[in-house]
Amino acid sequence: MIFNDLMTRARNNIAKRKHYNRLVAEIDSFSSRDLADMRADRSEMLYQIHKQIYG
Repeated sequence: MIFNDLMTRARNNIAKRKHYNRLVAEIDSFSSRDLADMRADRSEMLYQIHKQIYG
C-alpha cells in the first residue's frame, strides 16, 4: 500500500517534470523576434508554466 503510493507519486512527479521540460524547451526555442511579435516575455512565460504545473 505505501509502496504503491510512493510509486504513483514518483510517476506523477516524473510526468510533471517531462511536461515542464518540454514546455521550457519550446519557450527557449523562440527567438527574441518571435517573442516580440507575440508581445511576450520569456521569463514571465517560464514563471507561468511553472505555476501551472507545480502550483
